Amino acid sequence: MYAPRVFVSMTGVLIVFAVSAYFMTGSFYTALIQTLICAVLLQVGYFIGVLYLVRREKKLREENISSEAATIKNSKDSNRRDGLRADAAPNLPASDT
Repeated sequence: MYAPRVFVSMTGVLIVFAVSAYFMTGSFYTALIQTLICAVLLQVGYFIGVLYLVRREKKLREENISSEAATIKNSKDSNRRDGLRADAAPNLPASDT
């Protein structure tokens, strides 16, 4: 969720809601109160959405870390045919010739 886009969209929705609430009730104060309630509900929904996305991202990262740890453990335990460890490649000498 891109925050500025969400806030601009929310403002547009609230303006449309306020105008329609005013035409339906005919009262400025009733429309204002209903619009404020709508704004609070939108903010709560946005907050819950952000919490959900953060929780999902954390869960995915934890799964990736645990799967990488298992892969590293398996590669260290298995015997490779070339005799090199899985993390040996960065330590090999490199030459341009």
